[in-house]
Amino acid sequence: MQNGLLVLCICGVFLLLVLIQVIMRSERPVRRAIGGILTGLFTLAVVNLTGMFTGVSLPLSPLTIGVSGVAGIPGVTLLLLLNLIFK
Repeated sequence: MQNGLLVLCICGVFLLLVLIQVIMRSERPVRRAIGGILTGLFTLAVVNLTGMFTGVSLPLSPLTIGVSGVAGIPGVTLLLLLNLIFK
């Protein structure tokens, strides 16, 4: 039951991102939504991979993965700022 609910939530968030792209009159809303998700996850990975050099890293949890996937680069930036403030 838990896995079904998780898949349903992920599909719902993805459809919401596609709907936002449709409202913004994007030519390819699905491609833009997938691109935004991948950009955010790639940014999170780069921050964590360069953490050994910079000393800045973010813990991998469902929250950080979700925020970086939905909000993209601004979401990862917000996570970094919150990490700086509350650390």
